[in-house]
Amino acid sequence: MSTALQGIRIIDMTHNQAGPACTQILAWLGADVVKVEKPGLGDPGRNLLGASGTAAYFLYWNANKRSVALDLEKPEGRALLLRMLPRYDVFVENFGPGVLEKLGLDYEAMRAVQPTIIHARIKGFGSGGPYAGYKCYDMVAQAAAGAFSVTGEADGPPMCPGPTMADSGTGMQAALAITAAYVQRMRTGEGQQIEIAMQEAMTFYMRTRVANGSEWGTAAVPRSGNGAGPMLNLYPCAPGGANDYVYIVVATPRMWEQLCVAMSRPELAVDPRFKGWIVRHENGAALYEEIASWTRAHTKHEAMRILAEAGVPCSAVLDTRDLFQDPQLRARGFVKKVQHEVLGEIPILGSPFRLSKSEVELSAAPVLGRHTDEVLRADLGLSETDLRELHASGVISTKEG
Repeated sequence: MSTALQGIRIIDMTHNQAGPACTQILAWLGADVVKVEKPGLGDPGRNLLGASGTAAYFLYWNANKRSVALDLEKPEGRALLLRMLPRYDVFVENFGPGVLEKLGLDYEAMRAVQPTIIHARIKGFGSGGPYAGYKCYDMVAQAAAGAFSVTGEADGPPMCPGPTMADSGTGMQAALAITAAYVQRMRTGEGQQIEIAMQEAMTFYMRTRVANGSEWGTAAVPRSGNGAGPMLNLYPCAPGGANDYVYIVVATPRMWEQLCVAMSRPELAVDPRFKGWIVRHENGAALYEEIASWTRAHTKHEAMRILAEAGVPCSAVLDTRDLFQDPQLRARGFVKKVQHEVLGEIPILGSPFRLSKSEVELSAAPVLGRHTDEVLRADLGLSETDLRELHASGVISTKEG
């Protein structure tokens, strides 16, 4: 079976998460992604939390890629990269402000050797404006986009959201922009430069919160903790562990009736204290306890099954261990096992993309430099003598753990 992005070749000079998320998405859809890394060190994500080249963090964001270890601080390394470029469609980077420009690898330098290159860059705050020179990480972008301000309890401080939406969400948007630019190039024959600022990308996930409460940007949306009243909230479950909760959403009168029946409490549906949305909200504390007394008698998985089968939108609060055992994810084949060169067989969460005419088998992230010689032979026709000389001079390296 052919793949959706078969034939698209990408040079990936990204690191940590925002850039690697972008290129992994494209690889999952069939693009040939060649990750260019510094010999001996590689992507800093390889060594996160003291890992020696095999951090789970790196493995989660670099599947289905090939690794080339090439020292761009050496003139010979930069020359090799520029020689490679005409054989690629896309170049992606997420370095800090000015890094690639200092190496002489800006968009204009690339266009000179590959006029139709699609040059995508991910920056914290973009290349213009008063914050352009500021460095950025996921949490910084989330704070700058307002996400902290709407997360947490109403009477507590702003909180850092758990998911790394600024990094991975920016990567997703960059992948879409690259795909769009490639489609446009098919029509026009012209490449272009793409810039995605993490602050701006993160506001995409803030739009509903901004719409519901900011009064067109004239007011600060308050924090509301885990919900807004008893019809949209988190409920405790047995046996009372750290993540033993179920989240329930009752959005319509019909769902309210279904909830009462599912709890074997049909009388609540006609109780004058809870008749209608506004009255239920006014008597929220009492109603919360009525529902919580039922959820406390069930595990989160039991509560989810009973309520969901009755038509009430809800979910057990799955923790990161639960995800790998979740029957829904397992039934759909989402939990994969891949063979890693150093770690052996490892479980990993799969790709969410399911295309009926395109399927890409998940493969583990490569060790540093695993494909250096392979890529340089194929792309540049380098001989074994050429490769030995480049290795000896430290310009390239192969298969470092």
